[in-house]
Amino acid sequence: MRDHSWAEPWRIKVVEPLRITSRAERERAIREAGHNTFLLRSDDVYIDLLTDSGTSAMSDRQWAGMMLGDEAYAGSRNFYHLQEAVERHYGFPQLIPTHQGRGAEHILSRMLIRPGDHVPGNMYFTTTRAHQELAGGTFHDVIIDEAHDPASEHPFKGDVDLDKLDAVVREVGAARVPYVSIGATVNMAGGQPISLANLRAVRDYTRHHGILLVLDATRAVENAWFIQQREPGQRRKLVADILLEMCALADGATMSGKKDSLVNIGGWLGLRDERLAEEARNLVVLFEGLHTYGGLAGRDMEAMAIGIEESVREEHVRSRIGQVLYLGRQLADAGIPIVRPVGGHAVFLDAAAILPHVPREAFPAQALAAALYVESGIRAMERGAVSAGRDAATGANRLPSLELVRLTIPRRVYTQAHMDVTAESVIALSEIREQVTGLRFTHEPAHLRFFQARFEPVSPAGLIAGEDRPERALAMATVDG
Repeated sequence: MRDHSWAEPWRIKVVEPLRITSRAERERAIREAGHNTFLLRSDDVYIDLLTDSGTSAMSDRQWAGMMLGDEAYAGSRNFYHLQEAVERHYGFPQLIPTHQGRGAEHILSRMLIRPGDHVPGNMYFTTTRAHQELAGGTFHDVIIDEAHDPASEHPFKGDVDLDKLDAVVREVGAARVPYVSIGATVNMAGGQPISLANLRAVRDYTRHHGILLVLDATRAVENAWFIQQREPGQRRKLVADILLEMCALADGATMSGKKDSLVNIGGWLGLRDERLAEEARNLVVLFEGLHTYGGLAGRDMEAMAIGIEESVREEHVRSRIGQVLYLGRQLADAGIPIVRPVGGHAVFLDAAAILPHVPREAFPAQALAAALYVESGIRAMERGAVSAGRDAATGANRLPSLELVRLTIPRRVYTQAHMDVTAESVIALSEIREQVTGLRFTHEPAHLRFFQARFEPVSPAGLIAGEDRPERALAMATVDG
């Protein structure tokens, strides 16, 4: 049966004018930014697809809720509103608010990981792995092989390979595995979901071995929608009910409210165990703020509580993911290599396939993102070797199987016309892709280098001749001339 067309379940009340810069202005801007789209000024960007984190448009109800902020230092009423919303829709009775998701990751890692521990997960995420490593842990990727193949149409590429997980536990011992880290959806795999059946199997395994299971619930609402649409026996369930089922399988969850929950700042750590929650509250007082505000103003907690309620509405999720699918289909129909199937929050361009002439050591994804900005004013971001960082033991650049550029769609911000322009711009750039050259580092931070690194173009001849310096290993691209 043919699906009916859909429309955005909202109408526009306030608009922000956008400025379209000239190519000369964009060339100058990307040079000043060191060919890193994170270092561009937002005023120089036309369509900003850098991230969906904190970039959503809040509703009139959320803005009204901001006026109801109780800014008491302790025991704000907004904390209790947030606590009620989290327990109702995510099921965790113990809530520790944080300034954003990485605050929750920090508290969790510091609380559970000891030097020499090992944390298996369904593909790494940058800040999550960084906190795990800073706490002395080692991350192990136990995702299914299909997740590393951008062309695979597997509907649940976020699934855990139980044999891989078991191999890690057998090698290091269950006592050295504080928890299994499950992303839902899996950002670095292309916004791919984990199935409910696989999550249950992981839960059974961890329970048998006495290991905690912790969910990265940042985009779990989107994951629940994919379960509803793709997993047998789930089509008649509400997204809100599937979300609760997912979270019921976890001992805890980290959350960035800046994604699914439609706010510009905020996050939380949700737990079931009272003893762990007490320890987390002690740590949040040290690093974030009092346990009833965790680095947030009362008004921010109120907006997040309302955003949680809005995020699980069927019409909202359908529209949100529908816009991503709309862009993905345009690119796929034009023959642009993308990660398939299209994920929840972004369309991921396969930069290695689009730029086969740019060596992996010259960071084709970083190069493609920079070139797209120069050509169109659209800001995207790299998710490949630059994001993967260096091997802690050898210092060599990690070269993950996926070298991607993420076109990330903010929620309730852009129209379908913006998606049309984006598709046309990517297609136009693909037609002159041979002109895109690689990059190398001129500045490389020690941690999460993709945020602040700087690059310069490097000629193919220079790479072959060893011009690229091993102590600086990024790269980026621009369009010649």
